[in-house]
Amino acid sequence: QVQLVESGGGLVQAGGSLRLSCSASGTITSTHAVGWYRQALGKQRELVASITSGDKTSGDKISYADSVKGRFTISRDNAKFPVFLQMTRLKPEDTAVYYCNLVTTYSVSWGQGTQVTVSS
Repeated sequence: QVQLVESGGGLVQAGGSLRLSCSASGTITSTHAVGWYRQALGKQRELVASITSGDKTSGDKISYADSVKGRFTISRDNAKFPVFLQMTRLKPEDTAVYYCNLVTTYSVSWGQGTQVTVSS
């Protein structure tokens, strides 16, 4: 069973930056996608950024929510994990619990989440 652990959240002023990390333990095979989601108080969980595995020809596909394009960057080392989310020019509306997500052929895994609070 895969376990995901997020870190790097905190309180930051508007315009500031944070870097979230997602580490994984357990055996990971046949990864389809890894991504970051967020859920603000009273709202539904939404996709922030993701890396979808591609073949050797097409390569991986990176996607972002429109609201974070140009401000957030998802990345990872050559290995599948850790996965990072670099967040810049943060806005109060970015305040949420951020979750790491992994989809494989066999399962969908979530981390426990890390709180990001952006003050105005």
